[in-house]
Amino acid sequence: MNTEDAYLVGLRLSGKKVVVVGGGTVAQRRLPLLIANGADVHVIARAASPAVEALSKDDPGISLQLRDFRTGDLDGAWYVIAATDDHDVNAAIAAEAEQRRIFCVRADIAREGSAVTPATFDYDGLSVGVLAGGEHRRSAAIRSAIHEALQQGVITAEVPGEVTAGVALVGGGPGDPELITVRGRRLLARADVVVADRLAPQELLAEIGPHVEVIDAAKIPYGRAMAQDAINQLLVDRAKQGKFVVRLKGGDPFVFARGYEEVLACAEAGIPVTVVPGVTSAIAVPALAGVPVTHRGMTHEFVVVSGHVAPGHPESLVNWNALAAMSGTIVLLMAVERIELFAKVLLDGGRPADTPVLVVQHGTTVAQRTLRATLGDAPERIREEGIRPPAIIVIGQVAGFAG
Repeated sequence: MNTEDAYLVGLRLSGKKVVVVGGGTVAQRRLPLLIANGADVHVIARAASPAVEALSKDDPGISLQLRDFRTGDLDGAWYVIAATDDHDVNAAIAAEAEQRRIFCVRADIAREGSAVTPATFDYDGLSVGVLAGGEHRRSAAIRSAIHEALQQGVITAEVPGEVTAGVALVGGGPGDPELITVRGRRLLARADVVVADRLAPQELLAEIGPHVEVIDAAKIPYGRAMAQDAINQLLVDRAKQGKFVVRLKGGDPFVFARGYEEVLACAEAGIPVTVVPGVTSAIAVPALAGVPVTHRGMTHEFVVVSGHVAPGHPESLVNWNALAAMSGTIVLLMAVERIELFAKVLLDGGRPADTPVLVVQHGTTVAQRTLRATLGDAPERIREEGIRPPAIIVIGQVAGFAG
């Protein structure tokens, strides 16, 4: 077979017998997609990797037989993958498949099979496959480039003239524009209107086309703020005009943001809402600074606390005595302005003064700064170093890791 002459076609394998001979990495890569398409998969292998064994146990659509390939194993098959590490066995499988007029992919020598597997991906209802004359690295690279272009809106998967209305509530992640989810980036590329917070990754806005209306929600802590009711009404009004609105927030819209209020406002107005969770800064920022919020043998719990109101404030819902008594990790958000109060209540509640503290300002961005301190001296150190919001404060033994 000359792979340059390969004829691309989509196979509907639901309920049809597919034989995979070999239980190694090739089988591991191919099985999930075969399962997802409803194929009746029969794996025959002398030995199987743990991942292949797990798939065969967890999915009724796969049967695994640990033995050599035998003549007759292809009875009733529609499609075959020869993926052993034995050239002669693969050749015998391909020969039997050829005799039975069953398409066969050879994982070792693609040109000697009657079929070849393209580099593929699924995107927004599309299945895209690339063949490059047997040059697997080239086909994979082109596949990845097309996928990225779709995600970034360089090319579009939409039907010309198609109008998508409604609101998407998208978490932009902790700051680095590459930490937005694939789905979030895809929806952002479709937007007619983007309503963005100050903490949303600003680089993402540079990728938006000039036809898109970009609105700054101006929710700046302790400064001027656009009333939440006004934001809610703005989302509803633009969506009612038939526009697709993306509400782009920093972090995760459901972690100390007012995302659910926006969901309720849209729902009450009959506007469809898509929620796209984001990577929350409470976990990602410490992780990228070299500190996990949990660690085996050290902590079995962590808690994320909003510091937008002081301990003892009538609106505070935090049980600070309980936090002081716990032995796990405390992650404080929006706490820089009141760090003296938070440190004092934790110390008064019994947290040792030498408890390690990590402070990360502008986490995941080029402006990131880190400060290591203890609970006893953290307030003083934070003021000396001029730490300002946005910053994450991690309190607990994990904060003592070197990073």
